[in-house]
Amino acid sequence: MLGSNKATEDTVKLFPREECQQLVEDIQTKLLEITGKHIEVMVYGDGAFKDPIGKIWELADPVVSPAYTLGLEGTPNELKLKYLADNDFSTLSGKELQEAIKSKILQKDGSSLVGNMVSQGTTPRRLTDLIGSLCDLTSGSGDKGTPIVYIQGYFDNYTNE
Repeated sequence: MLGSNKATEDTVKLFPREECQQLVEDIQTKLLEITGKHIEVMVYGDGAFKDPIGKIWELADPVVSPAYTLGLEGTPNELKLKYLADNDFSTLSGKELQEAIKSKILQKDGSSLVGNMVSQGTTPRRLTDLIGSLCDLTSGSGDKGTPIVYIQGYFDNYTNE
């Protein structure tokens, strides 16, 4: 187990159960009351992954997020900017290229881009897996003691000023 969820020499810390769904919803409601802003909330762990350098499999948590608010449901639906620049707009540069790419992004109609060449190479993972991995990397498991990771701008795109 490499100590990932090890509490003592003969006990382990268990991953939160699905009962924490009410917790994330309560936190979201409280944040809305306090700030007036709708903030998505999730409980996260590391999920399962293989470290590319150490080659160690991290299998401590069965999922990255056992509970999250509804706004975190789904997968990204993004255009690959490199693809647009190298193919659709290969004759453009500078401001002209920037405007062409922004225009293409604004033309997205919400339909799935899965299987479309212009989206290949973007990460087809669930939002909760991507954001949970980001949170885990930020908080770590050492002496940082980070109880909350607040992420801003994750759902922005190249057209947001």
